[in-house]
Amino acid sequence: MNNYLLSIQYDGTNYSGWQNQNNSRTIQNEIEKNISIILKRKIKIIGAGRTDAGVHALDQKANFKVEQEIDLYKFQYSLNSILPADISIRSIIKVSEGFNARFDARNRTYIYLINRFKSPFYKNYSFFYPYQLDINKLNFLSELLLGENDFSSFSKKNNEANKVCNVYFAKWYKKNDFILFKITANRFLRGMVRSIVGTLLKLEKNCSPKDKLIEIIEAKNRSFAGENVPAKGLFLYKVEY
Repeated sequence: MNNYLLSIQYDGTNYSGWQNQNNSRTIQNEIEKNISIILKRKIKIIGAGRTDAGVHALDQKANFKVEQEIDLYKFQYSLNSILPADISIRSIIKVSEGFNARFDARNRTYIYLINRFKSPFYKNYSFFYPYQLDINKLNFLSELLLGENDFSSFSKKNNEANKVCNVYFAKWYKKNDFILFKITANRFLRGMVRSIVGTLLKLEKNCSPKDKLIEIIEAKNRSFAGENVPAKGLFLYKVEY
């Protein structure tokens, strides 16, 4: 059985997230449908991460298996030709038969983009937040996220049973009109990044001490954390194996 790994970019604005859902348009469904048209058989793909509705991806990964050998260049060209304009296959490579895009991933990196000045060109890809931000304070707070912790306070209720994640990197950057938050972990819970960003913004705005964030983490209760920031500013940046 041949196993192929896709690198995918997409604009999540018009989709109900990555994962297939009944009566909803999803990224996974669009890709599976069009691969199945080309290969003339039903294909299922396995994604590295299940992004929520409105979330974008710069380098999502997904694999699929098929008996036939594929001409990689021709297949990528054909697939991009029939996919919607807001989904693109950046590359396709052949991998070992046992490879799994989800379970073999070592870590995933997300970025969240904040725009401090209103612009019609950034409205679908960033969160308009017209307030001064103390980057040093945000980075000071973000250091408390590092390591292995139970992130129940930043997860949607009734989600996965295992809420423990290992965060390797979390840092804020300022670039011209933009503020960018970058975070890397072995895994993420549903809504986790957006909840973390919303919480850190709230703590920074209220000049809260670091003990407040520690209290939120240790509470393991979603009601203790801040509101989720909008999905449109979130990007799955890369997946590493």
